[in-house]
Amino acid sequence: MASLTLFRDELDHNFKYLDELFKKHGIKWGITTKLLCGTQSYLEEVINLGIKEVHDSRISNLERIKEIDPGTMTVYIKPPPKDIIPEIVQFADASLNTELTTLHALSEEAVRQEKVHKVIIMIEMGDLREGVLREELVSFYGKVFDLPGIEVIGLGTNLNCLHGVMPDGDKLIQLALYKQIIELQFDKSIPLVSGGTTVTIPLLLSGQLPAGVNHFRVGEALFFGKNLFTGDTIEGMSDKVLELNARIIEISEKPMVPSGELGVNPQGKVSEIDSTEMGKTAFRAILDIGYLDVQPDYLEPLDPTIDITDASSDMLILNVGDNPNDYKVGDIIRFKLKYMGALSLMSSDYIEKHVE
Repeated sequence: MASLTLFRDELDHNFKYLDELFKKHGIKWGITTKLLCGTQSYLEEVINLGIKEVHDSRISNLERIKEIDPGTMTVYIKPPPKDIIPEIVQFADASLNTELTTLHALSEEAVRQEKVHKVIIMIEMGDLREGVLREELVSFYGKVFDLPGIEVIGLGTNLNCLHGVMPDGDKLIQLALYKQIIELQFDKSIPLVSGGTTVTIPLLLSGQLPAGVNHFRVGEALFFGKNLFTGDTIEGMSDKVLELNARIIEISEKPMVPSGELGVNPQGKVSEIDSTEMGKTAFRAILDIGYLDVQPDYLEPLDPTIDITDASSDMLILNVGDNPNDYKVGDIIRFKLKYMGALSLMSSDYIEKHVE
């Protein structure tokens, strides 16, 4: 069975880098764990880092975090569905919100459970995912402050999550100004301006982050060390926290070009023939993993002599050329992962998860 490995030392290295960076700038932050899909052993590793604020988009994952450490602040990071409002109040100390009807439901449930539920109101800043429209923001806040059982702790935004709109100083200055406007309008204190995610870290490193932004929600940088502006690894961080290992189940020298009439394959594609490869052969290795587990485009073999040809539902096909490393059946092929690849593998019941 293919397996996913989390390397504890690499995770700890990235955590310390980020924690020191945020403390240096007086920024609070929490770890976004939705990538981990509730994997118990991986969540325990995150909690053991010493973080006291964890974000997730699945309430069952936040419930698991509370089981591991009831003292960890849990944040539900998308507008809550109405059918799980009781669970949101029970297992999430805070949630990100954009709908008044949902906030009224949270208020009623918080009163019923004799709790105070914290909320961050999300603002639409151009990426067109979740968020209250800017021209409606002041009136929106005016209807939320007096809800019983609700404590407004901040305002925030998401960028680069749907259309790829990048954060910049102007957008984040606007975000910080909205906090000041609302505080003056309603004579209320709003502690957090949650404008930071992995994509915003390069602005912080280059000194371009407005001072008013004081809260980050970070996942991808912790697990991949990624600079989303350049696509490179952030200097001083590791891109080796997660690794996929898959076994060779067949390897043999085969023609590079298929033979016979070509039709549409199960992925809806028709193979294109490269005439320059006619008559050539190469060693072709088959691994015990496929589209059922991950899109091949999200995998990067650590061995540079290997090329990914394609996959079927549960087999990945590799071109290993003339097999210079003498791979055999049973050998392990190692892969680096892109974020969406790791997300697919985490959610697959057919992939073992290990900590090393």
